[in-house]
Amino acid sequence: MGITIIMCAVISRALHLGEVASINVPVTALIVIGPGLSESTAIHRLASTLIGAAIAIFFSYFSHHKTPVGRSLDQIKTVSEKAAALLATMSEGVATGYSQKEAGNWLAKARLLNEEIPIIRAQSVEARGHARWFPTAKKDEAEEVYIQGIALEHTVVEIRTIARTLFDSAVSGGIADSTQKAIAVALSAASYAISSKFDAETESSDDSFQSATTDAREAGSALAEALIADAKDADQEQIVRGISMAANIELIADSLDQNSPSLRDVVTPDEPANAKVLRVSLLSQGARLGRHISRAVRKIFKK
Repeated sequence: MGITIIMCAVISRALHLGEVASINVPVTALIVIGPGLSESTAIHRLASTLIGAAIAIFFSYFSHHKTPVGRSLDQIKTVSEKAAALLATMSEGVATGYSQKEAGNWLAKARLLNEEIPIIRAQSVEARGHARWFPTAKKDEAEEVYIQGIALEHTVVEIRTIARTLFDSAVSGGIADSTQKAIAVALSAASYAISSKFDAETESSDDSFQSATTDAREAGSALAEALIADAKDADQEQIVRGISMAANIELIADSLDQNSPSLRDVVTPDEPANAKVLRVSLLSQGARLGRHISRAVRKIFKK
């Protein structure tokens, strides 16, 4: 009975069923195969439970049929579409002249977009965990989706910075007419690059995507050159803000290309301890037990 309860607890944790299920599964096992039951009653209860579980699994496919990787891709696509749309809106606003109120709306949308980052992180972590424990899942695919999530996270952060810069520019009197077009073109190029990266229909077209990120970099460089050329006549703070946006667009292109060292060389925090099968690894537990035994032995010999 004890072994059954422990196995149920470990399996429910491995399947990432959550805190409630991690308690309910062992309790259910205790109820189904409780002490004092005859063998025939225990077998009958176990068979009934398995039939019920099979029916639940069958119907759960229709209500939640996608794999963790598929759900991660859906979440990434949804957020990327919002990010690209926001950049496109900002591009149109800059081109036609925007107000402080419009810039405030952009900044608010960018903040809301950043609040979706934890959802992407949690879903991609689930995909990695699923690939780690299920032999049918592709570990490389899950890892690639995880990197895509980090790339989108970096992209969304840069978009929020751009929105804040545009808002600050509006507060300070607006963008100079000489650089309006360059900023609008750069924002539009970044928007198209994001769409090209995460759009399922263009996912197979690597040449189109590479061209889009190249265009974004070139538009960012053109913006920086326009700002430098206008340095004598324009306000210095506006120039600094414009160059900052050019740098943001460059970082967006690097993130989309997934060639930035910040994506792969920096260790990203793994899934939280409460989502792991064992909060403390067996290796750590063994080392701790060894230290306790060693201390106990030394105390005995000292006496």
